[in-house]
Amino acid sequence: MMNQPAFLKPSRPVGIAGYGAYIPRYRLPATEVSQMWTDGVAGLPIQEKAVPGLDEDTTTIAIEAARNALVRSGIAPSDLRAVWVGSESHPYAVKPTSTIVAEAIGATPLVQAADWEFACKAGTEALIAAVGLVGAGMADYAMGIGADTAQGRPGDALEYTAGAGGAAYIMGPATGALARFEGSLSYVTDTPDFWRRPRAEYPSHGMRFTGDPAYFHHIFTAGGMLLEALARKASDYQHVVFHQPNVKFPTRAAKMLGFKPEQWETGLLVGRIGNTYSGASILGMTAVLDVAQPGDKIMLVSFGSGAGSDAMSFEVTDLIHERQQLAPSTASYIARRSVIDYATYLRYRGKIRLK
Repeated sequence: MMNQPAFLKPSRPVGIAGYGAYIPRYRLPATEVSQMWTDGVAGLPIQEKAVPGLDEDTTTIAIEAARNALVRSGIAPSDLRAVWVGSESHPYAVKPTSTIVAEAIGATPLVQAADWEFACKAGTEALIAAVGLVGAGMADYAMGIGADTAQGRPGDALEYTAGAGGAAYIMGPATGALARFEGSLSYVTDTPDFWRRPRAEYPSHGMRFTGDPAYFHHIFTAGGMLLEALARKASDYQHVVFHQPNVKFPTRAAKMLGFKPEQWETGLLVGRIGNTYSGASILGMTAVLDVAQPGDKIMLVSFGSGAGSDAMSFEVTDLIHERQQLAPSTASYIARRSVIDYATYLRYRGKIRLK
């Protein structure tokens, strides 16, 4: 391994003890958005997106994912020493999501809880922090979650892809883990490609500016530097997962780094039902873990507007098969779908104002 000071690796070996996903059942076809705003002539970045129901929000999504992760880990909720939730759609401006999640899963009161925010990579920020807490020996188990009920302004390009979903990971000692953490590398700059000011209801974005100077530059740099730090090449990995704002962006990023379609197609299942923002990349990795084989290597590269990327590497262990079937698969959540029309979507997302 090269001497790479930016490369992060815990002094105590760490791995994934359990993981879980959750995706709401409702689906809004992209054709509904196109028909409403462009008479059906606009290009469609995805086929449909996941939409939360009237009784769902970031908290409920995080709770469901966390419960699935606990089932796969086999540990008691009281064994968790941290529950961290990354999101850009926390239901309260002042009140943590994490305490609600920790209480619901039975992890309180002796637990560290906090909310994280870094646009679409808040989930990987929480995950890396969990690795650090366990790797430092301060805890045996810590949970990192990424969940969102993303919104886009009516008629905006984001309305086609801003979906909902989440994923939770319990990090623990490498012994007994279903996948070992090999290291990470983060690359961050002040690139304001996407933002939402206080009191603004919907986010703003720099259109094509969010692609080349933001998404592609950060993902390519972080992913490339991680490969260099590990003295690896793309062909050494069986799977790669990128942040998925649409289908086109992660496909192009994978090609830039030398990956082939068979390496990214499984993780891209999630991107086909919308950008789940803070949960996008780590939710994609749950789909990979659902089908992974012992010895498989997985690269995960997130992206958060503002901007930055976290690149991580994992190696799957022999324990993967006994954990995969303990909770619902990500593919089963994707297959469980109820199609809604644009009017129902407006009602579910609270976009109809009566006064």
